[in-house]
Amino acid sequence: MDQVLFTWISIIVIFLFGCLAHFLYDILKGPKALGLFTAVNESTWEHIKIAITPTLLWSLIDGFIYGNNPNYFTAKLASLLILSLFIPFVFYSYTRFSKKPILFIDIVTFATAIIIAQFSFSIIINSVPVPYWATFASAVGCFVFFGAYMTLTLLPLKTLFFKDPITGKYGFRAHRNFFKSVKKSRKK
Repeated sequence: MDQVLFTWISIIVIFLFGCLAHFLYDILKGPKALGLFTAVNESTWEHIKIAITPTLLWSLIDGFIYGNNPNYFTAKLASLLILSLFIPFVFYSYTRFSKKPILFIDIVTFATAIIIAQFSFSIIINSVPVPYWATFASAVGCFVFFGAYMTLTLLPLKTLFFKDPITGKYGFRAHRNFFKSVKKSRKK
């Protein structure tokens, strides 16, 4: 399959699954195991998770295709780091001036982060092979990243990054049923 076509397919799948992951915890009435991989509140961290989760799941596909490429783990780690840094950078930059989140900008930021991450993956995977030590370090980095992802979901730090702006709480404790709150706001 053409590399550019494969990259665009990955972008579309990751974007659509990420959008679903924003609401899936509420739709399925919140099994806690599902909350490890989907948004459980409106914090910045949870919005990064909905980009990371489908990117990690996509690893089942791109790993099958590119797993023997010495650049695979370097490309995967780079794409995960881009998502983790780009989304909060843009969000905190524009809200510094707007003083509030703007849904349209958040959606464009989410899509742009995925596009940049997946094209970066594609560029790195097709670059000159990295040395063995870089492959090893990147593989370790991917596992550390995944461990941190799980840990920070279960034990969020008490910082603005992990704080739900609606409930003022953190992690699973910050969850409020999105659909119930929409119904309540419509009744007012």
